Amino acid sequence: MKPGSTALPSISVVVPVYRSEGTLPALVDRLQPVLAALASEYEVIFVDDGSPDRSWEIIGQLTANNGRVRGTRLMRNYGQHNALLAGIREARFDTIVTMDDDLQHPPEELPKLLARMAEGFDVVYAVPEQEQHGLLRDLASVITKLALQSAMGAETARVVNAWRAFRTHLRDAFASYHSPFVSIDVLLTWGTTKFGSVRVRHDPRTIGKSNYTFGKLVRHALNMMTGFSVLPLQLASVIGFGFTLFGIGVLLYVLGRYFVSGTSVAGFPFLASIIAIFSGAQLFALGIIGEYLARMHFRMMDKPPYAIMTSTKAERADPKVLG
Repeated sequence: MKPGSTALPSISVVVPVYRSEGTLPALVDRLQPVLAALASEYEVIFVDDGSPDRSWEIIGQLTANNGRVRGTRLMRNYGQHNALLAGIREARFDTIVTMDDDLQHPPEELPKLLARMAEGFDVVYAVPEQEQHGLLRDLASVITKLALQSAMGAETARVVNAWRAFRTHLRDAFASYHSPFVSIDVLLTWGTTKFGSVRVRHDPRTIGKSNYTFGKLVRHALNMMTGFSVLPLQLASVIGFGFTLFGIGVLLYVLGRYFVSGTSVAGFPFLASIIAIFSGAQLFALGIIGEYLARMHFRMMDKPPYAIMTSTKAERADPKVLG
């Protein structure tokens, strides 16, 4: 759908799936009337990210009963963003919508995203009016958004959400991306700077529990910082420069005391403290460099972001069915 166009868009909804056997049928039931009213053509792509429950079996039943539902099963659990990347590359229509599988993203709010996109934005994030997560999850989300700021800009990172709509042609900007460390939000910045957001309702989760823990979100934030930003290296440089100035200051203090009072600074405690401080700074910098080297190592191994076990056959929907 072009900016300002009044024609109905064609929409691919991509949903990463993990431990969601209880929510998928209801999600399809709620999505269908919304998409039928909004789109000239549409499809729902479920990407099973190595679910240990009956999620793939449910996806198989949904695809067998509904020609607009497709399923892709990954060989193992790769993570939400990796599963999204697999689904995004499978999408066939002009607009892609990504959303969670837990019904916390109400399909009925989808028209707000598309209306905002029609104003000329390439990417639109759905910002919850009120988060329905716990304290630790909210804290981890803040840490993740802070990590994304250096790669995306503060204003954009502040509204990042798993529920987003964007123009499919943006994926051309990262078509050759094959690293195992994936951030869909950062990859989208490779194709556009036109980001928007809209306030939407955010429902509480009624079935199951979140698969994202505080620890997982913090690890994701660290991956974002070292995988898509040089901020940690710049921080290490600043720390190194700061401790160099500190060392010069200590030297001047020692020399000044010697020339003024004729005595030197007390030996072992002072020396041990200085060595410990500088050693810690050096190890911190080496650790950051090691993280970057590890990512280069995985890139040289050509480790893929995901591997597909099986996919349901894609059949283009007949627009006449929409009436």
